[in-house]
Amino acid sequence: MINWKQNTSLFLGGQALSLFGSMLVQYAIFWYITLSTQSGGMMTIYVVMALLPTFFVSPFGGVWADRFNRRNLINLSDGGIAAVTLLIAVAFFAGYKELWLIFLCAAIRSVGQGIQTPAVSAFIPQITPQEHLIKINGINTSIQSFISLAAPIVSGAMFALFPLEYIFFIDIITAIIGISILQFLVKIPAVETDNYAPQQSTKTYFHDLREGLQYVWRTKWIFLIIFLAVILYAAVSPVAFLTPLQVARKFGEEIWRLTALEIAFSGGMVLGGLIIGFWGGFKNKIYTIALACVLNGVIIVTLGILSNFWLYLSAMLVGGLAVPLSSTTSATLLQTKVAPEYIGRVFGVYGMTYSLTMPLAMLVFGPLADVVAIDWLLIGSGFAVLLLCVPYLASRSLREVGRS
Repeated sequence: MINWKQNTSLFLGGQALSLFGSMLVQYAIFWYITLSTQSGGMMTIYVVMALLPTFFVSPFGGVWADRFNRRNLINLSDGGIAAVTLLIAVAFFAGYKELWLIFLCAAIRSVGQGIQTPAVSAFIPQITPQEHLIKINGINTSIQSFISLAAPIVSGAMFALFPLEYIFFIDIITAIIGISILQFLVKIPAVETDNYAPQQSTKTYFHDLREGLQYVWRTKWIFLIIFLAVILYAAVSPVAFLTPLQVARKFGEEIWRLTALEIAFSGGMVLGGLIIGFWGGFKNKIYTIALACVLNGVIIVTLGILSNFWLYLSAMLVGGLAVPLSSTTSATLLQTKVAPEYIGRVFGVYGMTYSLTMPLAMLVFGPLADVVAIDWLLIGSGFAVLLLCVPYLASRSLREVGRS
């Protein structure tokens, strides 16, 4: 008999290690662009290239997660990302370090992410008993947040000491280890396979995709969760992508400030993940999401007002704490309430909201950041996030499905 706790721990551990390597690259690239250009326009291009491909791939990734072996999908996408990262590293070693090459790297990595994310989201309930999902998702969020806490420290140190191409190789090594753990050590329980196994289909991909979209459309609460997520992601885009630029302009360009910013936010997310993992949130999950909107909105407004860097970092920590209250709760709600045969496609559509909304929002906020103070952008978007608690609480269908 398979020990599901050991099995899930191996899976989360392998994915965490692979994520650590990816985060090192992400932070290094992000800071490289921020410090070398200090341009909102360049940040916009990077965000678009890093997220938009996921939008086009995610719906197909969701279909594949419902059709094929999810373990193979996760490993193939992780391996593909590592292979592309290797090619870019070789180009950098050869002396070719143009910005467009970094943007291309971000775009190709985004394609792999669009395949991997729905498969991972669908794989977790396949190996974890349903009654333990909220705890496992909360712990997983804390693990990922701890990585986000450690990654900027390590990445900042490496970025100061070594060229960008050396950091690329760490991502390649961690991906290989993560793939090996999932392929050879993680077992798929037979009972959960009966309930959650991907289904082979003789229908076309577009037919399956259309079925998934129709399922989302006719299931009111799922449609509302995704629709409100679109608004939320648009509203949080300035705080997600422009705060490093705000810090560089307002407090100073030192790399330690950008590192401290990421540490504060990630540290808050670690605490938030532990809280939601062991507390579980309110009995009605929608109330937990509404609380997260209130906390996030207040903090984002505060970030636009503060002029002391240390108070700014404290606010970022509280803002990070609020994120898992929303993200973990929403993911668990979908994992436990969506029909198993549609779970991959629903997460594919859910992933589209992030990968399309944020690039589109940055097409507006990025150029605006070069002509309008980022402080004002944060204040306005913070009020928008704060008001999002109203539709969550007002919707009868969301309140009903949110009950445990």
